[in-house]
Amino acid sequence: MPKKIINLPEDCVSEAMEGFLAANKDYVQVEGASAIRVRNLKDKPAMIVGGGSGHEPMFGYFVGENLADASVAGSVFTSPDPGSILQAAQAVDRGKGILFVYGNYSGDNMNFDIAGEMLGDMDIPVKTVRVWDDVASASKENYLDRRGIAGNVLVIKIAGAATASGLDLEEAYRVACKARDNVYSIGVGLSGATIPGEDKPIFTLADDEMEYGLGIHGEPGVRRVKLQTADEIVEELVEKILEDSGIQAGDTVCTLVNGLGATPLLELYVMNRKLARLLQEKGIQVHDMDVGTYVTSLEMAGASVTILKLDDELKNYYDMPCRSPYYKKG
Repeated sequence: MPKKIINLPEDCVSEAMEGFLAANKDYVQVEGASAIRVRNLKDKPAMIVGGGSGHEPMFGYFVGENLADASVAGSVFTSPDPGSILQAAQAVDRGKGILFVYGNYSGDNMNFDIAGEMLGDMDIPVKTVRVWDDVASASKENYLDRRGIAGNVLVIKIAGAATASGLDLEEAYRVACKARDNVYSIGVGLSGATIPGEDKPIFTLADDEMEYGLGIHGEPGVRRVKLQTADEIVEELVEKILEDSGIQAGDTVCTLVNGLGATPLLELYVMNRKLARLLQEKGIQVHDMDVGTYVTSLEMAGASVTILKLDDELKNYYDMPCRSPYYKKG
């Protein structure tokens, strides 16, 4: 069985949450729920994010100033339950409505929808933004079937700024949807991860293999190939994003090179070097570049590239300072 620094597998999520709260005094657990929230709530539309555990720091550690107000955690790679979502929403509601932001997966969709219906019965308005940035997971025509991966980072960044800027729920929702509809990602995997308590990885690759387009829960990708160089990988990822998005010379973007868990920053910055050169060659204006390990798949080795097309409105919200334990801007 692969080695894990845990106690009982079924306790690892709750124990990690307890450890996070011990280290970060600006946050509290929502009573009776697998959820955390900011200690000091503001008078604004509240934003809640969430999903399965195992992707840390996404989602739980993106709660903070001008980011999410609460995050709900499921078991590893499992959607959070509707009861926890409901309790988190009630805990942060300040009478101005709730904005849900999460990745587009069937279990998350169902459970957030159930919680949203219960909140509606309580006359608490809810708007939902499902992030579907993974261009490898479905065709452009079937974009509603696409998965949410590292694009969650940029959508949450902008949505959090919008809710904190004095916008009402409808306007914050509009801005968040604009960000969601202009963000594109694709990843590459080098090795699989193992769910705590399981005795083998969720997928395996030969020592000289890699896979384009695989999901952050080990969903199959689009192509297995022999291991390529960093430059070759980035060229293929960027080509796919630009082909799908229509981003072209003269457009302004921000980018994210995201590690999937086991890939060191050394390698991520090698990728970012090629990304910067490619975009410059293509005449695409880069407003900002970010490199980090934000949306992981336990100890999976690999990385993804995300590109968000910006207009002046999105740029304004992207530039707004924010702070959480693992994500800061400004």
